[in-house]
Amino acid sequence: MQAGLTSALDRLGAGGRLAVISFHSLEDRMVKLAMRARVRLTEPPKGVPIRAADLPVPDYRLIGRAQRPGVAEVAANPRARSATLRVIERIAAA
Repeated sequence: MQAGLTSALDRLGAGGRLAVISFHSLEDRMVKLAMRARVRLTEPPKGVPIRAADLPVPDYRLIGRAQRPGVAEVAANPRARSATLRVIERIAAA
């Protein structure tokens, strides 16, 4: 799963979005960590004089929070109760 998620994120073009639905907490954890790793940049060491304009801009951004099914959806489809949807967008091409 990790290789597929990494490959899908690498293949996104500028403005492309990837939506992932996970049904188990361990799957969701892997998706969340993979998406966070793409959004966050490494911080420079404290005390290093770097202007805000010189800081790198991340290539990806998260779209909203994780979405869970509502009461009506779970009533109509009980299997949806454990689903979690996460979306990430590529801002700039590498």
